[in-house]
Amino acid sequence: MAEMKAHTEYLTFRTKERYEMVHITGEVEEIVRRSGIDDGLCFVSPMHITAAIYVNDHEDGLIEDISVWLEKLAPSWPGYKHHRTGEDNADAHLKALLLHHETTLPVTKGRLDLGTWQRIFYAEFDGQRSKRVIVKVLGLAKG
Repeated sequence: MAEMKAHTEYLTFRTKERYEMVHITGEVEEIVRRSGIDDGLCFVSPMHITAAIYVNDHEDGLIEDISVWLEKLAPSWPGYKHHRTGEDNADAHLKALLLHHETTLPVTKGRLDLGTWQRIFYAEFDGQRSKRVIVKVLGLAKG
């Protein structure tokens, strides 16, 4: 009989740039493998409000297009009201809102069950310091 199980790990990132897209599919796949969960869900979420997790194609042109689109919708600009607090990262908060804050992915037969072109990305908009991402796998353990 299969038993319900939860497995939690954390990924830590310290990006070189303030704004960076980090491909993390491999790291998440490893966590799913270590979890021992055969059938369930994998939840991935940054533990910061100026970062996001999204699923899309791992293609350089598209990643650049996403960056340009985000900058048009939430440009770096000194006039944000948030900056009156002494912060300078209002655009990072807005960019994070435009992408998915977190994602939940299926786990089937002990593996992430992704579509052909689906890859997982950590989007950092206020980086150059240590930040964590929680990966929580929930489901039925291999019996």
